Formats: sequence, structure tokens, C-alpha cells
Amino acid sequence: MVKNDRWIKEMAMKGMIEPFADRMLVKTGISFGLGSYGYDMRLSEDFKLLKPGNGAVLDPKNCDAAYFEAIKGPSCVIPSGSFVLGRSLEYFRLPRDIIVLSTGKSTYARCGVIVNVTPLEPEWQGYVTICVANTGPLPVKIYAGEGISQLVFLGASEACQVSYADKAGKYQAQKEITHSRT
Repeated sequence: MVKNDRWIKEMAMKGMIEPFADRMLVKTGISFGLGSYGYDMRLSEDFKLLKPGNGAVLDPKNCDAAYFEAIKGPSCVIPSGSFVLGRSLEYFRLPRDIIVLSTGKSTYARCGVIVNVTPLEPEWQGYVTICVANTGPLPVKIYAGEGISQLVFLGASEACQVSYADKAGKYQAQKEITHSRT
């Protein structure tokens, strides 16, 4: 069952999302905060931009952090055909009977930007590492403090048998942008 805004707000008051915007907000840019059936999370000011390769190969089993340049600021420009890693501004603590699915925001999709976040599993907690890919022919600018992805909270009829915390998942309680691990 998809969880609605009342449930999300109630759980956020118990520490599920921090900081929490209790309504959909638009400062001067892309909306974020509580929606009818989800929550639009924001990007922090921390980015890791893929450096141009000199024959380098990215290996998800052995990801070399040296291939990325750390950037901190209010925005980041993603070159054409490249991607950047970011992290959520919000810290999440999920209950045992909830899984969260993420989808990119249409404002960015209309610029050829694809946002990839894997599902947030029951009892996972941390800042979300976000991959933002530019599929278009021009560089694209993304903004910290503004919405990057809509999260949909799905509730189960009963709690899972084995949660992410039970498995001692390798991305549990991540505080920074985390490269792939094996």
C-alpha cells in the first residue's frame, strides 16, 4: 500500500526524515518536500564529479575514488554524457515494514537528466547517494537545496523477516557520498 502525506508526516515527526519539509515548497527553483503520496528529497552541496578518463575503466567491484573530483557548492554542472554523484540533504531512518522507491523529477528529465537511486530497504538509514546522469548533448546544471527525486513509500502488510539492518548492509548509516563497495 502506498503511504499518504499524513502517514509520512507522522513518521517524519518520529525521525524518519531529517530535516523534514512538511509541505511542498518552491523557493525560486525546483520543488521539494511533502507531497500527496511521497516526499521530494533535495540534493546537498556535496558532489563527486567523474573526471574525464584517460583510458580509465570504472569497476563497480573496485571503484577508485581518484576518478572523481569532490565539489562543494550551490550547484554542479554535469558535462554531456557524464554523471555526478550527490547525496541527499535529508537523513532517512526507515521502519521495518516500509520500502521506498525513487524516481527522478520531470523538470530534470526534460533536460535529459536521469536520476538513479536504488530502493531504500526496510530499516536502512543514512544519507542517500544519488547518481545524476546527463544523457543530453549539452552540459546541465543541477542545484543543491532543491528537489532531485520523488520518493514513494510502500507499506507491507507485515514486517519483513530480514531487514537491511539485520543483514548489516554495506551502505548502512552512510554519512557521505559512498562509492560502490563489494
